Amino acid sequence: MLRHRLARLLQALALLSITLLTIAAQAEVKRDRFSVGGYFRIMARPDFQGGESRLGLWNLYGRLLNEGPWGALQMRYDMLQPSPGTNDVWANVQLRIEGGSFANAEGRNGNLGAFAATQLYVEAGNILLSGVTWRFGTLNYEYGDLGLYDMRPAQLFFETLGVSGRLQNDNLDLLLGFGDSGFFVHGTEYSTILTVGAALRWRVARQFELGVGGQLLYEPAVRGNRFAPHVTPLPENATYQDFVRGEIVKRFLELNPGAADQFPDPEPVAALSYKLVAYLGFGNLGPLTWNNLFANFLRRHPETRKTEQEGGREYTIFVKELTDERYELNIGNEMQLTLIKNRLDLAWGVMFGYHVNRDNEVAAGEDNRIFYSTVLRLQTYLSERVHLLAEGSIAQERSLNGNLWRGHFDSVFTSSAGRADARGLEFGDIDTRNTWQIKGGVVLNPTGVGIFTRPSLRLLVGVQHSNMHNAFGNSFVETLDQFDAFREQSDRHLHGVVAIETEGWF
Repeated sequence: MLRHRLARLLQALALLSITLLTIAAQAEVKRDRFSVGGYFRIMARPDFQGGESRLGLWNLYGRLLNEGPWGALQMRYDMLQPSPGTNDVWANVQLRIEGGSFANAEGRNGNLGAFAATQLYVEAGNILLSGVTWRFGTLNYEYGDLGLYDMRPAQLFFETLGVSGRLQNDNLDLLLGFGDSGFFVHGTEYSTILTVGAALRWRVARQFELGVGGQLLYEPAVRGNRFAPHVTPLPENATYQDFVRGEIVKRFLELNPGAADQFPDPEPVAALSYKLVAYLGFGNLGPLTWNNLFANFLRRHPETRKTEQEGGREYTIFVKELTDERYELNIGNEMQLTLIKNRLDLAWGVMFGYHVNRDNEVAAGEDNRIFYSTVLRLQTYLSERVHLLAEGSIAQERSLNGNLWRGHFDSVFTSSAGRADARGLEFGDIDTRNTWQIKGGVVLNPTGVGIFTRPSLRLLVGVQHSNMHNAFGNSFVETLDQFDAFREQSDRHLHGVVAIETEGWF
């Protein structure tokens, strides 16, 4: 009898244990319906040369010491959880909030107005088609990023709100999307921009994958809509030079004296732009951990209008035909190598860009330029969590339409051949900007070795040299009267900062 009672007691205890485990598992599932992740970086960079705590002007010289603070929060809630190993329907909603202001880290001092809800979408799977994930909301899709530059050349649908369908398996990733990009492009001056595109990623093998994609943006003509694309008929004597200098109305009045009230009305037209992307990834080959090659070719969407002042009146010029020939080619590659396992890693990136505006053959600007860049980073591990970092970069930017930068402290007064161009076709006295940077310091990585292991706590020193005078964000003079009061007496081509910063994903 005692044996039977003991057996029954053990059975009851086992049943109770199973019940408790089931309840705990269900509670765990409920807790896991909501998840959150994100990214942050914040830094203090004393700058004793009048700069704004960044070593250079932009990430072409490497993201390290050239970026400001940033934070991103990605939240996900499973409204209908997937059942592993089944084709049951599932659904979730995701929200991303990000921005670049934290207390004491930059001028806005943590103002929440510097943050935005950049992504909001619902994903659902196995509806209508098994294995297909549907997304409703923001459609951003990317093949990856250049970590040394913090750039994403192969990115689609960043500006689009709509619907997409995505088929994924072990070897294939196919995305088709459709939506509207009007609010991203025009803001409060909304006009519908229909957007359609596709992306394909093919994993040929564990060591090799490739992808191609593209998107087309079409803005239809809408008569009566002042925010839709239009064209203002130009006077016969007007040129692109007059457009740059704001003298289109002046040219019209030269041909038509006293006809200020007869300036031509705009005519509605359609606008078109597009973007093509390509990706090649390979790795797990000896010391090569992985290599990413990205490229894009795009035609930028035309601008809408600009205003001119003439004779005490304001005129609106619709400029679709003057801004619809802007093209860009951007190529970036980054490789990561393990030179000595757990002792020395290397990351090497290169960037090339060719930007051309076929409408503009006279004015210097970033719409007509070529740039090259390379960044090399070495990280050695004194121990699992204490590392040394060294990085160098070299970049050249060349303007295709004349002088774009100041080479000397007094070249605000001169451009070509020592002559000033006060009417705005050139700026300064050099058409090529050459820049190099060197950075190094100590890195503390609580989670172990790896160039991109996070979180990282860094103490760094950086030095930049550029043939451009004051080639960094600064608070130096902007007008001639300021120049008289805060007079610079020498060129400044070297710039240095020290940095205490932290960065991580969670």
